[in-house]
Amino acid sequence: MLPNSPNVKAVALGENGLIEGAHEGLIYMDMSSIAPGVSREVYEALAVKGIDMIDAPVSGGEPKAIDGTMSVMVGGKLEVFEKCKAVLDVMAGSVVRVGEIGAGNITKLANQVIVALNIAAVSEAFVLSQKAGVDPAAVFAAIRGGLAGSTVLEAKGPMMLDRNFDPGFKIALHMKDLTNALETSHEFGVPLPLTSSVLEMMYALKVDGHEFEDHSSLVKFYEKLANTEVIRGEK
Repeated sequence: MLPNSPNVKAVALGENGLIEGAHEGLIYMDMSSIAPGVSREVYEALAVKGIDMIDAPVSGGEPKAIDGTMSVMVGGKLEVFEKCKAVLDVMAGSVVRVGEIGAGNITKLANQVIVALNIAAVSEAFVLSQKAGVDPAAVFAAIRGGLAGSTVLEAKGPMMLDRNFDPGFKIALHMKDLTNALETSHEFGVPLPLTSSVLEMMYALKVDGHEFEDHSSLVKFYEKLANTEVIRGEK
């Protein structure tokens, strides 16, 4: 599970990489979140050596990694997936094959787009509430059981309210994922205007020195615009 595409290519295909020592019959399980095209490139190179591969990125962040309930989205041949599933089940609460090689990382990009836009929406809502004089913690309590409720709201809302930006998933990594999403979207002719906007917000936060904070610190972008700070009201 490596940070990005160049790291995977170096480990799998580079000098002294896996391809030099691996032999026919082995399976390479790549759990990195990378560009889908790179997954396919590595797959094709390894296939020449008789090595199978699945791309199996994860979602859930540090808490679900710790308790073994991550979601794993897998791309690869069905028969290879079936050989690997028992291993993946040990670390995950959900393991789903979504298609052929590269499909796992397409799914992860979709996941990261949805997460990023959700965090941005929560940030907007909390900053609006704060500036309008309504306790954002009360807003959180009121809306969490309705249609606006989400896993993102439950995980990131309290972090914003508590000013706790210790990284479960760093802005720097989310920027990498959204950059991969945009590059992939351009390859397939799919405009992603909201994703582009959130990526630029994250770049602004990077300039302000927040890139290694949790992605919930996206709220700081909106706080700066509105000249306010989201805090819990008095109970």
